[in-house]
Amino acid sequence: MVLQFALLGVLALVTWLAPGSWPVPVRWAGAALMVMGLVLLALGFKDLGESLDARPAPLHRGSLRDRGVYSWVRHPIYGGLVLAAFGWALRSNPWALLPAAALTIELDLKRRVEEAFLVARYEGYADYRARVRRVFIPGVW
Repeated sequence: MVLQFALLGVLALVTWLAPGSWPVPVRWAGAALMVMGLVLLALGFKDLGESLDARPAPLHRGSLRDRGVYSWVRHPIYGGLVLAAFGWALRSNPWALLPAAALTIELDLKRRVEEAFLVARYEGYADYRARVRRVFIPGVW
């Protein structure tokens, strides 16, 4: 959890300190990615409700979520962060792609740890994981 916030901070710092920028069409694509990421993130927060917990081994006060955006993708909050980070990088400069990529790797590693806990915690999680194949981004990954 600390690492993902640190990487978001590095992303912000790189966009502020590093020179250069992308051509206008790339910047518009970045803006579109940011919006898609923020929508996915918001839907994930809304549909997760009381089960929201930033730790990879959450306490899970709630039940397994498999409706709404969770019927399309298993980790929409992480996917939203990935899309928003890459969108932000494409709005600013090429150097910002590095912390965005590092954030993606960190969130995928966190997801793997979290899913091991979810399989142990929820009897139906293995079936859910087989049914919902996309991990972060609906229709993509």
